[in-house]
Amino acid sequence: MNIAFIVEAFPCLSQTFILDQITGLIDLGHEVEIFAGRDPQEKKIHASFNEYRLREKVHYPNKTLQSRIPRLGKAIYLIIKNSPRHPGLVLQALGQFKHCRDMNLLQFLELVLPFFDCSFDIIHCHFGPMGLRGLALKKIGIPAKLITTFHGYDIHCYPRRVGQDVYRRLFDDGDLFTANSNFTKNRVAALGCQEEKIRILPVGLKIEQFSFRERKILPNELVRICTVARFVEKKGHRFALEALAKVVKKHPNVIYSLAGGGRLENDMKALAAELQIEDKVEFLGELTQQEIVELYQRSHFFVLPSITASDGDMEGQGLVLQEAQACGMPVISTLHNGIPEGIQDGLSGFLVPEKDVDGLAEKMEYLIEHPEIWAEMGSCGRKFVEEKYDIKGLNHRLENIYKDLLSNHRG
Repeated sequence: MNIAFIVEAFPCLSQTFILDQITGLIDLGHEVEIFAGRDPQEKKIHASFNEYRLREKVHYPNKTLQSRIPRLGKAIYLIIKNSPRHPGLVLQALGQFKHCRDMNLLQFLELVLPFFDCSFDIIHCHFGPMGLRGLALKKIGIPAKLITTFHGYDIHCYPRRVGQDVYRRLFDDGDLFTANSNFTKNRVAALGCQEEKIRILPVGLKIEQFSFRERKILPNELVRICTVARFVEKKGHRFALEALAKVVKKHPNVIYSLAGGGRLENDMKALAAELQIEDKVEFLGELTQQEIVELYQRSHFFVLPSITASDGDMEGQGLVLQEAQACGMPVISTLHNGIPEGIQDGLSGFLVPEKDVDGLAEKMEYLIEHPEIWAEMGSCGRKFVEEKYDIKGLNHRLENIYKDLLSNHRG
Protein backbone atom coordinates (compact mmCIF):
# COMPACT_ATOMS: atom_id res chain seq x y z
CA MET A 1 0.00 0.00 0.00
CA ASN A 2 0.99 3.62 -0.53
CA ILE A 3 0.32 5.58 2.67
CA ALA A 4 0.51 9.33 3.24
CA PHE A 5 0.87 10.53 6.83
CA ILE A 6 -0.19 14.07 7.69
CA VAL A 7 1.32 15.29 10.97
CA GLU A 8 1.91 18.64 12.61
CA ALA A 9 5.60 18.34 13.55
CA PHE A 10 8.05 15.65 12.48
CA PRO A 11 10.26 14.20 13.82
CA CYS A 12 9.24 15.10 17.36
CA LEU A 13 11.02 13.63 20.41
CA SER A 14 7.79 13.54 22.41
CA GLN A 15 5.88 11.67 19.66
CA THR A 16 7.89 8.48 19.29
CA PHE A 17 4.63 6.60 18.74
CA ILE A 18 4.18 8.23 15.31
CA LEU A 19 7.74 7.43 14.30
CA ASP A 20 7.37 3.80 15.43
CA GLN A 21 4.11 3.43 13.54
CA ILE A 22 5.65 4.76 10.34
CA THR A 23 8.80 2.62 10.56
CA GLY A 24 6.70 -0.42 11.47
CA LEU A 25 4.62 -0.02 8.31
CA ILE A 26 7.80 0.33 6.26
CA ASP A 27 9.01 -2.95 7.83
CA LEU A 28 5.75 -4.54 6.66
CA GLY A 29 6.60 -3.56 3.09
CA HIS A 30 4.46 -0.46 2.60
CA GLU A 31 5.48 2.79 0.91
CA VAL A 32 5.20 5.84 3.18
CA GLU A 33 5.38 9.59 2.59
CA ILE A 34 5.11 12.13 5.44
CA PHE A 35 3.57 15.58 5.06
CA ALA A 36 4.56 17.65 8.09
CA GLY A 37 3.35 21.09 9.07
CA ARG A 38 6.81 21.97 10.31
CA ASP A 39 10.24 20.69 11.18
CA PRO A 40 10.63 21.11 14.99
CA GLN A 41 14.43 21.29 14.50
CA GLU A 42 15.08 19.72 17.88
CA LYS A 43 18.69 19.28 18.91
CA LYS A 44 18.24 15.54 19.28
CA ILE A 45 16.60 13.08 16.87
CA HIS A 46 15.62 9.47 17.48
CA ALA A 47 18.03 7.09 15.76
CA SER A 48 15.37 5.40 13.63
CA PHE A 49 14.68 8.67 11.80
CA ASN A 50 18.13 8.44 10.24
CA GLU A 51 18.19 4.65 10.12
CA TYR A 52 15.11 4.59 7.87
CA ARG A 53 16.28 7.66 5.90
CA LEU A 54 13.00 9.38 6.63
CA ARG A 55 14.36 12.82 5.75
CA GLU A 56 13.95 11.71 2.14
CA LYS A 57 10.28 10.91 2.75
CA VAL A 58 9.21 14.10 4.55
CA HIS A 59 7.61 17.09 2.83
CA TYR A 60 7.84 20.43 4.66
CA PRO A 61 6.18 23.75 3.72
CA ASN A 62 8.32 26.60 2.43
CA LYS A 63 9.52 28.66 5.40
CA THR A 64 11.82 31.04 3.51
CA LEU A 65 9.02 33.42 2.48
CA GLN A 66 8.02 35.24 5.67
CA SER A 67 6.14 38.30 4.41
CA ARG A 68 2.67 38.21 2.92
CA ILE A 69 3.33 39.65 -0.56
CA PRO A 70 6.11 37.17 -1.56
CA ARG A 71 4.01 34.29 -0.20
CA LEU A 72 1.01 35.40 -2.24
CA GLY A 73 3.18 35.77 -5.34
CA LYS A 74 4.53 32.22 -4.95
CA ALA A 75 0.98 30.91 -4.40
CA ILE A 76 -0.24 32.58 -7.61
CA TYR A 77 2.72 31.12 -9.48
CA LEU A 78 1.84 27.59 -8.26
CA ILE A 79 -1.81 28.07 -9.28
CA ILE A 80 -0.83 29.19 -12.78
CA LYS A 81 1.75 26.41 -13.13
CA ASN A 82 -0.62 23.61 -12.14
CA SER A 83 -3.90 24.81 -13.67
CA PRO A 84 -3.22 23.55 -17.24
CA ARG A 85 -2.56 19.99 -16.03
CA HIS A 86 -5.14 19.83 -13.23
CA PRO A 87 -7.73 22.57 -13.80
CA GLY A 88 -10.52 20.85 -11.91
CA LEU A 89 -8.38 19.91 -8.93
CA VAL A 90 -6.92 23.42 -8.65
CA LEU A 91 -10.42 24.95 -8.62
CA GLN A 92 -11.58 22.43 -6.02
CA ALA A 93 -8.49 23.21 -3.93
CA LEU A 94 -9.18 26.94 -3.93
CA GLY A 95 -12.74 26.18 -2.81
CA GLN A 96 -11.51 24.10 0.13
CA PHE A 97 -8.86 26.55 1.32
CA LYS A 98 -11.41 28.53 3.35
CA HIS A 99 -11.88 25.53 5.66
CA CYS A 100 -8.18 25.31 6.62
CA ARG A 101 -8.06 28.05 9.21
CA ASP A 102 -4.52 27.37 10.43
CA MET A 103 -2.72 27.62 7.05
CA ASN A 104 -1.97 30.43 4.62
CA LEU A 105 -2.64 29.88 0.91
CA LEU A 106 0.96 28.99 0.07
CA GLN A 107 1.17 26.41 2.86
CA PHE A 108 -2.14 24.94 1.74
CA LEU A 109 -1.04 24.63 -1.89
CA GLU A 110 2.29 23.09 -0.87
CA LEU A 111 0.31 20.44 1.04
CA VAL A 112 -2.24 19.57 -1.65
CA LEU A 113 -0.29 19.89 -4.90
CA PRO A 114 1.92 16.78 -4.38
CA PHE A 115 -1.26 14.70 -4.16
CA PHE A 116 -2.24 15.69 -7.71
CA ASP A 117 0.60 13.63 -9.19
CA CYS A 118 0.95 10.88 -6.56
CA SER A 119 -1.41 7.99 -5.93
CA PHE A 120 -2.06 7.01 -2.31
CA ASP A 121 -4.30 4.26 -0.97
CA ILE A 122 -4.51 5.71 2.54
CA ILE A 123 -4.19 9.19 4.02
CA HIS A 124 -3.55 8.79 7.76
CA CYS A 125 -3.70 11.94 9.89
CA HIS A 126 -2.42 12.12 13.46
CA PHE A 127 -4.45 14.50 15.67
CA GLY A 128 -7.80 16.02 14.78
CA PRO A 129 -6.57 19.32 13.28
CA MET A 130 -4.45 17.34 10.81
CA GLY A 131 -7.55 15.34 9.97
CA LEU A 132 -9.12 18.59 8.79
CA ARG A 133 -6.24 18.97 6.35
CA GLY A 134 -6.81 15.43 5.15
CA LEU A 135 -10.50 16.21 4.73
CA ALA A 136 -9.62 19.08 2.39
CA LEU A 137 -7.76 16.57 0.20
CA LYS A 138 -10.74 14.25 0.18
CA LYS A 139 -13.10 17.10 -0.72
CA ILE A 140 -10.80 18.17 -3.56
CA GLY A 141 -11.20 14.70 -5.04
CA ILE A 142 -8.09 12.79 -3.95
CA PRO A 143 -9.37 9.18 -3.98
CA ALA A 144 -7.48 7.79 -0.96
CA LYS A 145 -9.28 6.54 2.15
CA LEU A 146 -9.03 9.00 5.05
CA ILE A 147 -8.19 7.89 8.61
CA THR A 148 -7.71 10.25 11.55
CA THR A 149 -6.17 9.23 14.88
CA PHE A 150 -7.20 11.16 17.99
CA HIS A 151 -4.87 11.39 20.97
CA GLY A 152 -5.67 13.95 23.68
CA TYR A 153 -5.52 17.72 23.29
CA ASP A 154 -7.32 17.44 19.95
CA ILE A 155 -10.54 16.26 21.62
CA HIS A 156 -10.34 18.44 24.72
CA CYS A 157 -8.78 21.90 24.57
CA TYR A 158 -8.86 22.27 20.77
CA PRO A 159 -12.68 21.98 20.44
CA ARG A 160 -13.00 24.12 23.55
CA ARG A 161 -10.93 26.81 21.85
CA VAL A 162 -12.37 26.77 18.32
CA GLY A 163 -15.84 25.28 18.80
CA GLN A 164 -17.41 21.94 19.72
CA ASP A 165 -18.53 21.34 16.13
CA VAL A 166 -15.04 21.79 14.68
CA TYR A 167 -14.94 18.16 13.45
CA ARG A 168 -18.52 17.93 12.13
CA ARG A 169 -17.51 17.80 8.45
CA LEU A 170 -14.62 15.45 9.24
CA PHE A 171 -16.92 13.03 11.10
CA ASP A 172 -19.39 13.09 8.21
CA ASP A 173 -16.90 12.48 5.42
CA GLY A 174 -13.88 10.80 7.03
CA ASP A 175 -13.72 7.07 6.39
CA LEU A 176 -12.49 5.88 9.79
CA PHE A 177 -11.12 7.11 13.10
CA THR A 178 -8.86 5.48 15.67
CA ALA A 179 -8.60 6.31 19.37
CA ASN A 180 -5.86 5.34 21.81
CA SER A 181 -8.25 4.29 24.62
CA ASN A 182 -11.90 3.70 25.43
CA PHE A 183 -11.93 7.07 27.14
CA THR A 184 -10.73 8.81 23.98
CA LYS A 185 -13.23 6.86 21.86
CA ASN A 186 -16.11 7.98 24.07
CA ARG A 187 -14.99 11.58 23.87
CA VAL A 188 -14.75 11.41 20.06
CA ALA A 189 -18.26 9.98 19.96
CA ALA A 190 -19.50 12.73 22.29
CA LEU A 191 -18.17 15.31 19.82
CA GLY A 192 -20.44 13.82 17.15
CA CYS A 193 -18.64 10.92 15.50
CA GLN A 194 -20.61 7.78 14.67
CA GLU A 195 -19.38 5.03 16.98
CA GLU A 196 -19.28 2.48 14.17
CA LYS A 197 -16.58 4.60 12.51
CA ILE A 198 -14.24 4.46 15.55
CA ARG A 199 -11.66 1.75 16.25
CA ILE A 200 -9.64 1.53 19.46
CA LEU A 201 -5.95 1.26 18.61
CA PRO A 202 -3.54 2.11 21.44
CA VAL A 203 -0.21 3.66 20.56
CA GLY A 204 2.50 1.10 21.13
CA LEU A 205 6.21 0.66 21.65
CA LYS A 206 8.97 -1.48 20.21
CA ILE A 207 9.04 -3.93 23.08
CA GLU A 208 12.52 -5.20 22.21
CA GLN A 209 13.96 -1.72 22.84
CA PHE A 210 12.79 -1.76 26.46
CA SER A 211 14.79 -4.48 28.18
CA PHE A 212 13.20 -5.95 31.28
CA ARG A 213 15.23 -5.71 34.49
CA GLU A 214 14.08 -7.04 37.84
CA ARG A 215 14.10 -4.14 40.30
CA LYS A 216 15.91 -4.45 43.60
CA ILE A 217 17.98 -2.15 45.78
CA LEU A 218 21.45 -2.60 47.23
CA PRO A 219 22.50 -1.55 50.75
CA ASN A 220 23.06 2.23 50.97
CA GLU A 221 21.86 2.71 47.37
CA LEU A 222 19.70 5.75 46.60
CA VAL A 223 16.10 5.08 45.60
CA ARG A 224 15.81 6.45 42.08
CA ILE A 225 12.43 7.77 40.92
CA CYS A 226 11.86 9.16 37.45
CA THR A 227 9.33 10.97 35.28
CA VAL A 228 9.48 11.35 31.48
CA ALA A 229 7.07 14.06 30.34
CA ARG A 230 6.97 17.46 28.69
CA PHE A 231 6.84 20.36 31.14
CA VAL A 232 3.23 21.32 30.47
CA GLU A 233 0.40 21.72 32.93
CA LYS A 234 -1.43 18.47 32.20
CA LYS A 235 1.61 16.36 33.18
CA GLY A 236 1.21 17.49 36.80
CA HIS A 237 4.91 17.87 37.70
CA ARG A 238 4.00 20.30 40.47
CA PHE A 239 2.18 17.64 42.45
CA ALA A 240 4.99 15.11 42.20
CA LEU A 241 7.47 17.70 43.50
CA GLU A 242 5.17 18.64 46.38
CA ALA A 243 4.74 14.95 47.21
CA LEU A 244 8.50 14.41 47.09
CA ALA A 245 8.99 17.25 49.57
CA LYS A 246 6.86 15.26 52.02
CA VAL A 247 8.60 11.96 51.26
CA VAL A 248 12.18 13.13 51.79
CA LYS A 249 11.44 14.24 55.34
CA LYS A 250 11.16 10.55 56.19
CA HIS A 251 13.25 9.05 53.38
CA PRO A 252 16.14 11.36 52.45
CA ASN A 253 17.92 8.64 50.41
CA VAL A 254 15.96 9.55 47.24
CA ILE A 255 16.84 11.14 43.91
CA TYR A 256 14.11 12.21 41.48
CA SER A 257 15.01 12.52 37.76
CA LEU A 258 12.79 14.48 35.36
CA ALA A 259 13.30 14.18 31.59
CA GLY A 260 11.61 16.46 29.09
CA GLY A 261 11.44 20.01 27.82
CA GLY A 262 8.71 22.61 27.81
CA ARG A 263 7.66 26.07 28.85
CA LEU A 264 7.14 25.17 32.53
CA GLU A 265 10.57 23.68 33.11
CA ASN A 266 12.00 26.80 34.75
CA ASP A 267 8.88 27.11 36.90
CA MET A 268 9.42 23.57 38.19
CA LYS A 269 13.09 24.29 38.91
CA ALA A 270 11.98 27.31 40.92
CA LEU A 271 9.41 25.20 42.76
CA ALA A 272 12.03 22.59 43.67
CA ALA A 273 14.17 25.37 45.14
CA GLU A 274 11.18 26.82 47.00
CA LEU A 275 10.41 23.40 48.47
CA GLN A 276 14.09 23.04 49.42
CA ILE A 277 14.47 19.76 47.52
CA GLU A 278 16.72 20.97 44.68
CA ASP A 279 19.45 18.59 45.90
CA LYS A 280 16.98 15.69 45.50
CA VAL A 281 15.87 16.58 41.94
CA GLU A 282 17.72 16.50 38.64
CA PHE A 283 16.38 18.03 35.43
CA LEU A 284 17.76 16.14 32.44
CA GLY A 285 16.22 18.06 29.53
CA GLU A 286 14.96 16.40 26.37
CA LEU A 287 16.30 12.90 25.75
CA THR A 288 16.40 10.57 22.77
CA GLN A 289 14.65 7.21 23.00
CA GLN A 290 17.91 5.46 23.81
CA GLU A 291 18.69 7.97 26.58
CA ILE A 292 15.19 7.49 27.99
CA VAL A 293 15.66 3.73 28.07
CA GLU A 294 18.95 4.23 29.93
CA LEU A 295 17.12 6.41 32.46
CA TYR A 296 14.49 3.69 32.94
CA GLN A 297 17.19 1.08 33.46
CA ARG A 298 18.87 2.97 36.30
CA SER A 299 15.60 3.93 38.04
CA HIS A 300 13.53 1.96 40.55
CA PHE A 301 10.02 3.26 39.95
CA PHE A 302 8.16 5.75 37.75
CA VAL A 303 5.71 8.58 38.46
CA LEU A 304 3.32 10.36 36.07
CA PRO A 305 0.91 12.63 38.05
CA SER A 306 -1.29 13.74 35.11
CA ILE A 307 -4.16 16.19 35.60
CA THR A 308 -6.77 18.05 33.58
CA ALA A 309 -5.17 21.37 32.63
CA SER A 310 -6.89 24.74 33.07
CA ASP A 311 -7.45 24.97 29.29
CA GLY A 312 -9.12 21.54 29.25
CA ASP A 313 -6.11 19.63 27.91
CA MET A 314 -5.95 16.03 29.10
CA GLU A 315 -3.82 12.93 28.74
CA GLY A 316 -5.02 10.38 26.21
CA GLN A 317 -3.02 7.24 27.02
CA GLY A 318 0.33 8.16 28.58
CA LEU A 319 2.62 5.84 26.60
CA VAL A 320 5.55 6.47 28.96
CA LEU A 321 3.66 4.44 31.55
CA GLN A 322 3.76 1.43 29.24
CA GLU A 323 7.45 2.05 28.51
CA ALA A 324 8.27 2.10 32.22
CA GLN A 325 6.27 -1.07 32.87
CA ALA A 326 7.97 -2.79 29.93
CA CYS A 327 11.32 -2.15 31.64
CA GLY A 328 10.08 -3.73 34.86
CA MET A 329 9.34 -0.64 36.96
CA PRO A 330 6.36 -0.22 39.26
CA VAL A 331 4.47 2.93 38.26
CA ILE A 332 2.41 5.55 40.07
CA SER A 333 -0.10 7.66 38.18
CA THR A 334 -3.55 9.23 38.50
CA LEU A 335 -7.18 8.36 37.89
CA HIS A 336 -7.12 10.51 34.80
CA ASN A 337 -8.97 9.80 31.55
CA GLY A 338 -7.42 6.87 29.63
CA ILE A 339 -4.57 6.22 32.07
CA PRO A 340 -6.38 3.54 34.15
CA GLU A 341 -6.68 1.41 30.98
CA GLY A 342 -2.88 1.28 30.72
CA ILE A 343 -2.04 0.20 34.29
CA GLN A 344 -3.08 -2.76 36.41
CA ASP A 345 -3.89 -0.86 39.60
CA GLY A 346 -2.49 -2.71 42.59
CA LEU A 347 -0.61 -5.19 40.40
CA SER A 348 1.78 -3.27 38.14
CA GLY A 349 1.32 0.11 39.78
CA PHE A 350 -0.88 2.44 41.81
CA LEU A 351 -3.42 5.08 40.85
CA VAL A 352 -4.42 8.07 42.98
CA PRO A 353 -6.86 10.95 42.35
CA GLU A 354 -5.65 13.95 40.34
CA LYS A 355 -3.77 16.60 42.33
CA ASP A 356 -3.72 14.36 45.42
CA VAL A 357 -0.32 15.25 46.87
CA ASP A 358 -0.85 13.18 50.00
CA GLY A 359 -1.93 10.18 47.91
CA LEU A 360 1.14 10.45 45.71
CA ALA A 361 3.41 10.78 48.74
CA GLU A 362 1.76 7.77 50.40
CA LYS A 363 2.31 5.52 47.36
CA MET A 364 5.88 6.75 46.89
CA GLU A 365 6.63 6.02 50.54
CA TYR A 366 5.01 2.60 50.26
CA LEU A 367 7.23 1.60 47.35
CA ILE A 368 10.32 2.98 49.08
CA GLU A 369 9.51 0.98 52.21
CA HIS A 370 8.62 -2.25 50.37
CA PRO A 371 11.29 -2.95 47.76
CA GLU A 372 10.45 -6.66 48.06
CA ILE A 373 7.31 -6.10 45.92
CA TRP A 374 9.12 -4.31 43.06
CA ALA A 375 10.07 -7.49 41.18
CA GLU A 376 6.57 -8.95 41.18
CA MET A 377 4.97 -5.65 40.16
CA GLY A 378 7.55 -5.26 37.41
CA SER A 379 6.85 -8.75 36.05
CA CYS A 380 3.10 -8.04 35.98
CA GLY A 381 3.72 -4.79 34.13
CA ARG A 382 6.01 -6.38 31.54
CA LYS A 383 3.50 -9.13 30.75
CA PHE A 384 0.66 -6.61 30.52
CA VAL A 385 2.56 -4.42 28.04
CA GLU A 386 3.69 -7.38 25.94
CA GLU A 387 0.07 -8.46 25.55
CA LYS A 388 -1.49 -5.06 24.81
CA TYR A 389 1.08 -2.55 23.58
CA ASP A 390 3.67 -4.29 21.40
CA ILE A 391 3.94 -2.09 18.30
CA LYS A 392 4.40 -5.08 15.99
CA GLY A 393 1.01 -6.49 16.87
CA LEU A 394 -0.61 -3.06 16.81
CA ASN A 395 0.86 -2.30 13.38
CA HIS A 396 -0.54 -5.58 12.07
CA ARG A 397 -3.93 -4.49 13.42
CA LEU A 398 -3.53 -1.13 11.70
CA GLU A 399 -2.57 -2.87 8.46
CA ASN A 400 -5.75 -4.94 8.68
CA ILE A 401 -7.79 -1.79 9.28
CA TYR A 402 -6.33 -0.35 6.09
CA LYS A 403 -7.04 -3.56 4.15
CA ASP A 404 -10.62 -3.74 5.39
CA LEU A 405 -11.23 -0.15 4.36
CA LEU A 406 -9.83 -0.71 0.89
CA SER A 407 -11.63 -4.04 0.50
CA ASN A 408 -14.99 -2.51 1.47
CA HIS A 409 -14.35 0.38 -0.90
CA ARG A 410 -13.61 -1.93 -3.83
CA GLY A 411 -16.55 -4.13 -2.95
